[in-house]
Amino acid sequence: MNGRVVIGTRASRLALWQTNWVAQQLRALHPHIEIVIRTITTKGDTHADTPLPKIGDKGLFTREIEAALVAGEIHCAVHSLKDLPTQSPISNLQSLITTREDARDVLISRLNLGLDHLPRGARVGTSSLRRAAQLRAHRPDLRIVNLRGNVDTRLRKAETEEYDAIVVAAAGVLRLGFADRITEFLPFEMMLPAPGQGALAVQARADDAATLALIAPLDHAPTRAATTAERAFLRALGGGCQIPVAAYAETRDGTLHLRGLVASEDGTRVARGQVRGAVEQAEALGEELARMLNISRQ
Repeated sequence: MNGRVVIGTRASRLALWQTNWVAQQLRALHPHIEIVIRTITTKGDTHADTPLPKIGDKGLFTREIEAALVAGEIHCAVHSLKDLPTQSPISNLQSLITTREDARDVLISRLNLGLDHLPRGARVGTSSLRRAAQLRAHRPDLRIVNLRGNVDTRLRKAETEEYDAIVVAAAGVLRLGFADRITEFLPFEMMLPAPGQGALAVQARADDAATLALIAPLDHAPTRAATTAERAFLRALGGGCQIPVAAYAETRDGTLHLRGLVASEDGTRVARGQVRGAVEQAEALGEELARMLNISRQ
């Protein structure tokens, strides 16, 4: 394919890294195309200091970019998949899912201590209800302190005395080359990730056959199946930023294994479960697990 392709993205360092990575893959597949990256400010960017649950809005980091896509101002868009609402009012968009980075969360501590070795009452930074609930369930003595900002901003804050440690997604830290800052990778048994964490979504308009054909080779079937199950679980629970929900799926020996969690904000009530089944039944597996955990937490 020849021609010019405009990709929309947020302007954060991580968003640009992710978009440039997608651009590199496309250039390798289609050496003759010209790729232009256009940055777009989202509502989530303009409310960078407000805790996400207080904003209470789905599509915080995606709505303005999707609007530019629908308007034909860009050909495709790159998002962190976990930022995309599971139910969008825009029906004329299709997404492919790229190969997933490490889906775990990591602890970064200026004290150089793992989670179990932090002092009693340690201050741990996160703006995620999901992370906060699981931290409280594991260590009820911890003080959870709000932490907003892009990955590099959070890492700078982690060096200040306001925090003894912070918890962030491994994917962003690894993608930006900050692996040496990681104190501890948190195992899934302690900290399940957000549905879709570590995966990227590349969107295009459903009626733009040329762009869809251009980006189609980037779709990674195992990641698509896993994240479909995770996001179906989240959607069936009616979750977003308002309740602590976590999920992770993977294919082992041809079978899709999904584990999930729903918790109270204070971490005193945690419902966990897991299901497995055919990869082709990814969405049904997510809905099944949601029904199980909805009953168990009532």
